[in-house]
Formats: sequence, C-alpha cells, structure tokens
Amino acid sequence: MGPIMALALLLAQDTPLGWLEGQWCTDADARGRVTCETWTAEKGLLIGVSERSVSEGPVQVLERMRISAEPGQLVFHADPVGQEGGDFHAMGAQPPQSVRFENPAHDYPQVIRYWREGDMLNAEISLADGSKARRWAYRRKPK
Repeated sequence: MGPIMALALLLAQDTPLGWLEGQWCTDADARGRVTCETWTAEKGLLIGVSERSVSEGPVQVLERMRISAEPGQLVFHADPVGQEGGDFHAMGAQPPQSVRFENPAHDYPQVIRYWREGDMLNAEISLADGSKARRWAYRRKPK
C-alpha cells in the first residue's frame, strides 16, 4: 500500500488525524476578528484553509495547508498568502489527538503543533526552542 493510500485509510477511520477534520473558529477578539480553520479529507490528503473575518466584513484567506503522507512520515505544507510556502515534518510517535510538525531550517515558524483538549482544538507556532510562541484556541463550528 502506498503512503497516500495509507493516509487516506487513516483519515477514513477514527484514528490519528480524524480529530482534526471540520471547521474550527476562535472566539472574537477585542477587534471583532474571528480566525477559522477548515480541514477536509480529499483524495488521500487532509486539506486546510485558514481564514479571518472581522464582524460583518469580508473574509480574508490567510493560508492554505495540506497534510500528506510521505514514506515514514506525515508532511504539513503551509502556503501563507503573500509568503513563500514551506514543508514541516512530523517526526516519531505522536501522542493521541496531537501532532507536531518541525522544520528547523525555516525562519518562522519552525514548529507547528495541533492538539485536542476535549471539544477544543489548539494550535501553536513557535521557534524550535519554544520561544516566540503564538497560540489559537478553536471551537468546532456546528454543521
């Protein structure tokens, strides 16, 4: 079985990355901004898009993402609007409902993490040593 088929089977079952699927949104901040990430399984990939909206204003796409299987590892590809994209690799065993991707050669971020705590999806980006961390706490948006 090829790596793409293996990832498709992982996503089709209730296993490692199935917990990431869905639309997740932050609560509005002081400026009324809401950030949402939507993750969907498509053709053996997990496809993501990050968007920000302000109250009733237009939605701004911030980043397109995908998670794919390559031999022996999962790869997170980030394609932020207006910036060069980059690949981050999940190394080694991952705790349940958690995934950590790394690219120490990237300027910032060097680490991208997602983890679930109950009904919340958390995301964090940082440098490899954990400094300059930025976090988001998302709630699943009802279908």
